Amino acid sequence: MLPAPCYVFADAHLGAAPAETERELLSFLRGLPGDAKSVAINGDLFDFWFEWRHVVPRSGLRVVGELARLQASGIPVLWIAGNHDCWGGEVLRNDLSLNYHVGPWRGMLGGWDTMIEHGDGLRADEDAPYRRLRAVLRHPLAARLFRLIHPDWGTAIARRSSHTSRNMRPRDGGEGLRRVADKRLSAADAPAMLIFGHSHVATLERMHGRVFANPGAWLDAPRFLRVVPEQVELCAWDGSARRTEQTLTRAD
Repeated sequence: MLPAPCYVFADAHLGAAPAETERELLSFLRGLPGDAKSVAINGDLFDFWFEWRHVVPRSGLRVVGELARLQASGIPVLWIAGNHDCWGGEVLRNDLSLNYHVGPWRGMLGGWDTMIEHGDGLRADEDAPYRRLRAVLRHPLAARLFRLIHPDWGTAIARRSSHTSRNMRPRDGGEGLRRVADKRLSAADAPAMLIFGHSHVATLERMHGRVFANPGAWLDAPRFLRVVPEQVELCAWDGSARRTEQTLTRAD
């Protein structure tokens, strides 16, 4: 369970993002105590994260430190693995005590029965080649072999192959994941709220009497969701305070 208020953000792509993106995220995280009771990261916090036996990537370590500080202070942090940071393990779970989770997560988030999933590979036809590649890249044998590469070389290879850009946008404008959400939320056992990331398209809308949300990409603009039992807000961060852009209440 993630108590309310729960703050949700996604797709910062630290390591490929400009330095200002990390500074904005640090100011946001440092401002959470006093209001936030939990935090959820819906994937791709890093453009590349991998844990060698004694080494982790250097980029974004201040952010990881802030997340560990929040967790230690009693504000639980859930980190859903994305397609760029799906190789986490002992450092995040054991050394930093973060709830690092690979795959979809369902539970109470901010007072809502919620399914949260990054969103990569969910489109039936467009993502079929990627799903085949993902099965190879995430196989334990592939991870063991990658650990044999020097961390500097491995990080360089990963960065050259990620193709992340400042204004990364899906060709379909997020419509593919919206269709997935529409189908999921029409099911009898659907959650009250479904949260995706990945598309970089900020979304907050009602579907089949339920809520579909996407905080958008922190890489593109500092946005996040603030979830309490009465409502869900899509907010922007201006460097020192939040600005609500859209709100859905349970009664809408």
